Amino acid sequence: MRLTDKDIRKLEVPTRGNRITYDDNVKGFGARVTAAGARAFILNYRRKLDGRGRRITTGSSPDWSATAARDEAKRLKRAIDAGADPVGELEQSRATPTVHDLAKRFLSDYVPHKRVSTQRDYKRQIAVNILPDIGNLRVDVVTFADMDKLHRVISERAPTQANRTLAVASKMFTMAKKRGMRSSDNPCHGVERNQENKRKVYATPEELVRIGAVLDDLEDQGAANAIRLMLLTGARRGETLKARWSDIHFRAKTWTKPASTTKQKGEHLLPLSSAALVLLKNMYEAGAAKDVYLFPPPRGKTEYRLDLDDAWAAVRKTANIPHLRLHDLRHTYDSVLASAGQSLPVIGALLGHATPITKARYAHPFDDPPRAATESAAAILTGADSAEIVPLTDRRHG
Repeated sequence: MRLTDKDIRKLEVPTRGNRITYDDNVKGFGARVTAAGARAFILNYRRKLDGRGRRITTGSSPDWSATAARDEAKRLKRAIDAGADPVGELEQSRATPTVHDLAKRFLSDYVPHKRVSTQRDYKRQIAVNILPDIGNLRVDVVTFADMDKLHRVISERAPTQANRTLAVASKMFTMAKKRGMRSSDNPCHGVERNQENKRKVYATPEELVRIGAVLDDLEDQGAANAIRLMLLTGARRGETLKARWSDIHFRAKTWTKPASTTKQKGEHLLPLSSAALVLLKNMYEAGAAKDVYLFPPPRGKTEYRLDLDDAWAAVRKTANIPHLRLHDLRHTYDSVLASAGQSLPVIGALLGHATPITKARYAHPFDDPPRAATESAAAILTGADSAEIVPLTDRRHG
C-alpha cells in the first residue's frame, strides 16, 4: 500500500516488540508501531561502502505526515546512493564530545595543576559563562562566530570578565585539539578582546595604620600573620601560604621559595628584613614550629591554609578599605620600594620577577642593594626606624 495518515492511525498495536508496515511507493520506507502505541517512520537501506544493512528513524507520527516522511525518505535515498550513511553519521555525532564533556576533562586533567586561586577562577568562568551558553554544542562544530557572540554578550555586562572567559575557553579548545576531540583551528583565535586598563591600587600610609590595628585585633591570628608577612615581603598569597619552616633560614636571614610555589616557576631566594624576621621568630617561638608549614589550616583538613578570603574580608570591612584586594599588598610593597628610590632591578629581585637584567645584576640574596631595600621598605611600612645596613663585602665570613 501507499501509506497515508489514515492508514497509519489504523495500524494494529502489537502485543510486544514492534511491527513495521512498508510503503509500496518508496523501497525500504515504512511505518513502525510499538507495543506502547508509538508510531514512527523508518527507512531501511544498505550502505554503499560495504552493503551493510541499516535502519534509520526519520520522524514520529503525527509530528510528521506520511507525505513529508516519504519525501524525506526519498531525499535520504538519493544521498545514500551518493555514498552517504545517515546512521553512521548519527552515531558519530552522538559519540562526538560536547563542550560539557570537554569542560569535565579540562577540569580533571588541566586545572588541578594550577594555583588554588587560578583553579577557582577557571571553575567559575566555565560554570557561569561558558557552559550555560555553549555547553551542549559538539566540540567539533563550535565556530569563531559562536565564541565571538559569547564574548560580545558577556562584554555588555563585564568587559574584563569577557576577556577572562575567552582566555579559559581558548585553553579548553587548545586541549581539545591536542586530545583529538577537535580537528579544526581554535575557534577563539581572532576574537577581538576588550581593552583593559591595568589596575594597580596601593594602600596609603593612613590605610596601612588602620590595617595594622585591625590585624592586631583579628581573632584568626594565623591569617593575620600571613597578611603581615605578605605586606613585609611583597610575596604572593600562594607563595606565603605554601611556605615551610624549612624554607626559612634565620641565620642567613633568607626565605627560599621553591619553584613549585612561584609564578615564574623558578626558585626565589629572598632576603628578609628585620621586621619580617621578628614576625617569623615570634610565630616560631609561639608554637608554630611544631608544624611543617608556617600557616597550617585552622581545622587541619589540609597541609596548609588554602585561602585568606574570610580574614581579608573582615580586615577590609573593619579598616574601611573596600577597594583594596589582598594582592594590592604586593603592589603596595612595590610602590614603597619605588618611592624610596630603588631601581627596577632591585625591585624585580625582591618581587621575584624573572627578568634577564634582574638575574644578571642580583643573582644572590646577599647582594647589598636588595637587602638594604627590604630593610628600608619594612621601615616605611611599619613606621619604625630603619635597621643599620652593613655592607656584606667579605662573603667568606658570612
